[in-house]
Amino acid sequence: MSLFSQTHFEEGSQEQPAVGYWKPLMPSKGSKEEPETGCQDAGSGDDSQSTEQRNVSRLRSSSVEIREKGSEFLKEELHKAQKELKLKDKECERLSKVREQLEQELEELTASLFEEAHKMVREANTKQAASEKQLKEAWGKIDMLQAEVTALKTLVITSTPSSPNWELHPQLQSPSKAVFRKGHGRNKSTSSAIVTAVSQNATPAPVSRECKEIDSILFAEFQSWKESPTLDKSCSFLDRIYREDVGPCLDFTKQELSELVRVAVEQNTLTIEPVASQILPVVKVSAEDSGGPKKCALSGLPRACKHRIMLGDSGNYYYISPSCRARITAVCNFFTYIRYIQQGLVRQDVEPMYWEVMRLRREMSLAKLGFYPSEM
Repeated sequence: MSLFSQTHFEEGSQEQPAVGYWKPLMPSKGSKEEPETGCQDAGSGDDSQSTEQRNVSRLRSSSVEIREKGSEFLKEELHKAQKELKLKDKECERLSKVREQLEQELEELTASLFEEAHKMVREANTKQAASEKQLKEAWGKIDMLQAEVTALKTLVITSTPSSPNWELHPQLQSPSKAVFRKGHGRNKSTSSAIVTAVSQNATPAPVSRECKEIDSILFAEFQSWKESPTLDKSCSFLDRIYREDVGPCLDFTKQELSELVRVAVEQNTLTIEPVASQILPVVKVSAEDSGGPKKCALSGLPRACKHRIMLGDSGNYYYISPSCRARITAVCNFFTYIRYIQQGLVRQDVEPMYWEVMRLRREMSLAKLGFYPSEM
């Protein structure tokens, strides 16, 4: 705009007359005055022309200055704008990095939370399965303990040295009483005939009562053991029983198998079952070692073996004779009773428990000597 106005101004100034004539205000009186007036008019025209040129030059210089200042101002504004744009770009870049970092952290946190949640679920399922398994085992143990307590009550309460249970221990009664009780239990209508036959064929035996006296040494050893029951053989009470009863009762001809039987009895892992109820007829050991229905594996003698034993979970069965079964059963009964005492299941005074232990020791001694019930 400044260049266009300046050019237009210059063109307008060129079109104007170079010299202007001034009309006199007053009429001149003579011809001499007219030349002076003309000179004055020429001088005034030169002055006005020079003034106009100066004005034009001033305008030109001012427009140049304005143009330079305007360009400088625009350059400064442009520089500021570019600087601000650079700052904005840096800020946008920084914010983009922050956003990417936050997104990455959020993804990692989400992944870790899912992993932790899955881990907790797995642990909870594992603990639940273990708890259910422990609960089932606990219920099984409770049922087993209840059955053992019931059997113990039947054994201890209904069968004491002073009043034994003849049905649980038929070997303690005389033959005449045994026959009478068996006949009476099977058929009440024929009991009189059985009694008559027994009275005719058997002479009445004199009724005798056992006399008992406590051995002070044995009773003191039992009392000492009863204060802190243990299955350790180092105590004097069990050491004596091992030497006098358990060891001789489990001392069979086959020494190696006898030792295995003793260990299984001590660990409560020996199983006795009738031969007729066997499910697995396959025998994993040799016939010579395991015996057979007509040969005892412990004594090596030809005997009718109605039972067989298994040591632990080995799956190996050994056929045993009735005499060997009576010896093993007597030792098992003794260990079962002292385990009940150790577990606190026997609620009796010291003296009845002592006599029950003596009775079990007598059964071991009788079995060792070859005495056993006919039901074996």
